[in-house]
Formats: sequence, C-alpha cells, structure tokens
Amino acid sequence: MFVRSIRSCPVRPQPTFQAAKHQYRGFHSSKQVSIVSNSKSPSLFATNPPLPSTSTSTSTHLRRYKQEQQRETLSLSKKAMVALLVATRSDSASINPANALLAMPGWQPGPDFQDDMKSFVNEGLRVLLHGKSIVVEDDLDKRWEEVTGEVVDEVIFFSKHTAVSNKPALTVHPIGVPHLREGDVPPQGGKPGWAALPNPRMGPWLRLLKKIAEARNLVPEFEITLEATHHGPVTNKPTMFLEIGSTDDYWKRLDAAEVMAQLVWEGLGLGGGTDIGNWGRENDKKKVLLGIGGGHYAPRHMDVVLKDDVWVGHLLSGYSLPMEDPNNSKGERNTEIGGTWKESIKAAYEASKSAFPGGEILAHLDHKSFKGWQKNAITGFLTEQNIKIGKPNNFY
Repeated sequence: MFVRSIRSCPVRPQPTFQAAKHQYRGFHSSKQVSIVSNSKSPSLFATNPPLPSTSTSTSTHLRRYKQEQQRETLSLSKKAMVALLVATRSDSASINPANALLAMPGWQPGPDFQDDMKSFVNEGLRVLLHGKSIVVEDDLDKRWEEVTGEVVDEVIFFSKHTAVSNKPALTVHPIGVPHLREGDVPPQGGKPGWAALPNPRMGPWLRLLKKIAEARNLVPEFEITLEATHHGPVTNKPTMFLEIGSTDDYWKRLDAAEVMAQLVWEGLGLGGGTDIGNWGRENDKKKVLLGIGGGHYAPRHMDVVLKDDVWVGHLLSGYSLPMEDPNNSKGERNTEIGGTWKESIKAAYEASKSAFPGGEILAHLDHKSFKGWQKNAITGFLTEQNIKIGKPNNFY
C-alpha cells in the first residue's frame, strides 16, 4: 500500500542541482543539437580523445583507457544529482517546448537509454524524448538511474492540457490518483492509491511562469493556473507537469512553447543563473500548502500560492475525495462516511511531507466547496491524523 511505502522511505537528501551544474560543466558545447536525426546519438560518456603514445600495444592502451573512463564516469555519476525532463514526440505541446529548450546553448547528446528514446545533457539537466503517450512510461527516473548511474533528484514533464472550456492555459500540477481503489484501472496512468512526491518547485515556478508569460504578452489570453493532482505516469522522485492548453491550435503555439522552455531554463538556473524553488536552500518559511477541496483549477488555493514565498504540495479536488452521503445532515463526527477520501488525504499528505523534509504541511480547505457533513468529517479526520489546518494568512 502506498502509505506504508512512503512512511518507510528515508528522508530525501537536499537538492544539489547547482553542484551537478558545475560538475558537468566540462561536457558543455555551444553546438546546437538535433533531435530529428534517425541515427543513434553518441553517448555523452563515450567521448574518446586521442590515445597517448606509448610503447605498449594499441589494444592494451585502449583497454586501460576504457577502464579509466569507466572509473571516472562512475565517480562522477555517484556524485551527480540531476533533473530529468521528459517530453514525447507524439504531442506538439510536449515536443515544441522541448525543441525550444534544446535550441538554447550548451546541449550535448546524452547517453544511450533505449532504442526508441533519445537523451540530451546540459549542466545538471537531462532531457529524455520518447514517442509514446506522456502518461504511460512508468519509472523513467528509476530506469535512468539504473542505466546511467546518476541520481535523479526531480522529474519534469512537458504535456498538453485539455479542458471542456477549450480556453488557452499554461498550467502546473502534481500527479497521482490517490482516490482510486486497488483493482481500479487509472484512465490516464499511475497506480491506484498512489500520489507522486510533489516537486517543491511548483509554487515558485507558478509565479515565475506568470511573470514570463506576462513579459511575452501571453496574458491575459492564456490563463496561468495550478491544476489539481491527477493522472500518471508512476515516478519515484519529486514530480510536476508543465502543460499547454487547451486545443490543437494552442498546443502548437510556438510562443507558448518558448515560455515553457524559458521557465525551465530560468527555473533550473541553466546558463549560469541560480535555480528557483530550491527547497534545500530557500525554506526559511517552512509551511507547505496541502490543498483539499474545490474544483480542478483550485482557485481558492491559487489565491494563496500566487503570494511570494508560498510552497505547495498536493492539491486534492472534490473528485479526489469520494465521500458517501450518510444521509445525516447534522454531520455527526462519529458517523462513518464511506468512500476513499481518507486514503486519498493520507497518501497526499505523506507524499507532500516526504517531498518537503523539515517542512510543516498545513491543510488548506476550500470550505465553500463542501457540504456541512463533508466539512465536519474532513476536519475531524485531519484532527485525528494530527494534520494542522491553515488559513491563508498562515502561509505568508
């Protein structure tokens, strides 16, 4: 069960993305990479400078050289903490931001990963491209670590966003399907009862996204918003989705793609800057918002998160809190209310707590979205679980 697995996890090491940046500075190149070639990308770790001239055989030197390269690579990989950014060629709102990011300076082809995937490297960032749906490739962070020996510190996905309204939007959100029961089939990836570790950068990056989009004159045409926790794929490290919505015309917008690429470039401090949203460095204000209730776009929670220095974990909308009406309008706290709402809150809380080591997770409720019996049940359960409830001014 997800909750038990989260509680048994050791505390994550503090992010060391800046250290990884400097560590791989020697691999940089100003040459622009191409992602359309059908040939295999040369491995980052297989660069072969001329062999030294000695009296022993070439084969002996080659063997010794490769052994030395492997030792050096292993040494570097053990120390490296990298960010993994995933995009798919099957989605224009995913591959276009990736192309815009790869057009920026400093990229080199990365290590071979799978025959149907290509990778690229720039400082402490690894970009991984595949051709499937963005929500079906599970455990990419774990698989990357197994292949390369590097330690993935966070995962970022570029993706399209769909909405009934068809309104243009640039969104940020955590992932998971914590409300589903064992045996349920998640409609868009993930696994029942699971909530990914939320990426601590989400709050600071939402505010940065708004700033960049305004500077590029995409606001007010595009709405800048959080989304509630939903869908997969399964990941093991702090994760967030960056999405462009909400129709084909907007998915193809290159100006929107460039904004998302700029968000990652500035947010990770590539090109010599300082990364933004680094919990290990910027956590003087240790309160983290766990959103409970409201619609998919979490407007009540958004009002808080748009303020400076506010951190955000999971966001559980009403559909992630299934509650069976006990037909008791008085909402007695002793009344057992069915549904998976308790499991959903537990999973989201434990994942948020693990993603923000040392942080204080405060539940922020959208009170107006609940009926009286629902609010009473939720607040009573939070009290039982020793989860504090925060008001907006508690986060500032």
